[in-house]
Parts: sequence; structure tokens; C-alpha cells
Amino acid sequence: MKGYEALFIIDPDKEASIKEITGAITGSITKAGGKVEKEENWGKQRLAFRIKKKADGVYYKLDFSIEPSNISVLNSNYKLNTDILRVIITTK
Repeated sequence: MKGYEALFIIDPDKEASIKEITGAITGSITKAGGKVEKEENWGKQRLAFRIKKKADGVYYKLDFSIEPSNISVLNSNYKLNTDILRVIITTK
């Protein structure tokens, strides 16, 4: 398994249900056979430019390890989620 780091920008209108959204994010990693190592909620911050007509976003950082073959599946699932404005996954 390889180590990865992901940064999510979540829709600020969904801030009340942030626990459910982050639970779904970590759940999809464990379901794909990965292991979540560290979670950080950076809170609501101003975006450098508007994304989907939103000026703010809730930043959520995640460190995890998973087989490299499962990254493309995770990435496409996160991009289809309407609660997530942006996601970037990088290797550690």
C-alpha cells in the first residue's frame, strides 16, 4: 500500500452535515481496502476564486494509504459527489 494525501473543498452550504460528508469520504477509502491515517478539518475559508458560484469552502485534509490501482476509482467518485467542490489527491 502507498501513502496519499487528499485535500477536499466541501460546499459551505453543507457545513451543518459535514460529519456525514467526511464520514462518506473516509468510508469510501476503507471500502476500497485503504486505511485512513489522519484527518484534519481546516474549517471554512475564503477561496482564491469562485468555484461553482461559491466564494467560501470548507477545507478537509486526509492522509491515507491504499493500493495505487484504487486511486482512479476514488477520484472519480469524489468528482461525482455534488457536496465536494474540488479534490486533489497526491502521493506522500
